[in-house]
Amino acid sequence: MGKTHERIDGRLRTFIEAQPIFFTATAPLTGDGTINLSPKGLRGSLAVLDEHTVAYLDFAGSNAETIAHLRENGRITLMWCAFSGPPNIVRVHGRGEAVFRDDARFPALVARFPDIDPTAHGLRAVIVVHAELIRDTCGYAVPFMTYDADRDLHARRFAREDDASLSAYFTGKDHVARSLDGLPGLPLPLPPTPHLT
Repeated sequence: MGKTHERIDGRLRTFIEAQPIFFTATAPLTGDGTINLSPKGLRGSLAVLDEHTVAYLDFAGSNAETIAHLRENGRITLMWCAFSGPPNIVRVHGRGEAVFRDDARFPALVARFPDIDPTAHGLRAVIVVHAELIRDTCGYAVPFMTYDADRDLHARRFAREDDASLSAYFTGKDHVARSLDGLPGLPLPLPPTPHLT
């Protein structure tokens, strides 16, 4: 049933870009460390950069497990499921990195997401994933579910923050600068938002 793909193009790319939600999985190197699995939503917050590279926007939140794991070892898996239409599951296994606000690549990467206002979501980083293994499987057991709309709660919560208050928010959270296992997470204080136009 499963098939390995050489690149993200054609039907595979169309499928990935059409999904309203995807999942990320990372883990620390230590055998007893905390495995992290996160849902990612908001249409327009993921982009296929080329046939072997995808990226997504890392927004404000109360932890930074993915960032910490990527800083330690770079391993990441992204997964998309078909909740409508023909059954399908796509996984991209690869190496990821968090591109932070003070990185010279940050403005050009953010420009790849024209449908998202990064200032409305407390954008912390752009996660760039270089695919090492691309596979799809049947997804026969994934249920049908309907997509109604993105929630507006995240934008409503973080649009009122400026760089200083957002940095203070992150500093007050136990697992943003350090992961649950004590790994370095989001570098604080948060660098200012660069000019993005």
